Amino acid sequence: MAAQKLNEQELRSSLEQLSGWAVKNEKLHREYKFADFPHALGFMATAAVFIEKMNHHPEWFNVYNRVVVDLTTHDAGGITERDLKLARLLDSIYTAPFQAS
Repeated sequence: MAAQKLNEQELRSSLEQLSGWAVKNEKLHREYKFADFPHALGFMATAAVFIEKMNHHPEWFNVYNRVVVDLTTHDAGGITERDLKLARLLDSIYTAPFQAS
C-alpha cells in the first residue's frame, strides 16, 4: 500500500510532537548541530544503517558540524507518516555522544 500525503491538520498536529522540525519548501526540515565534523559524520553513519532498513532515504547534507535534513515521500507528492517515522528515528539518534553541548 502506498503512503498517503498528510493533510494540513495531520501535519500541524504531527509537528507539535516533533521538536526542531518545520515545513520548508514543502518538506519536513531540520538542522542538527554537533560538536565537530566527526560527530556529525558519526550521526549520519549511525542513522544510515537504520535508514537503509526503512528503505526511506532522506535528502541531507553535511557541512562541518551541521547536518541538514529534508524529508518527503516523492511517490506521495509530499510529507507522509514515513517521513514522520524517519524524523523520530533521527531525533532518537541525536543524543549524546552526538548532540552538541
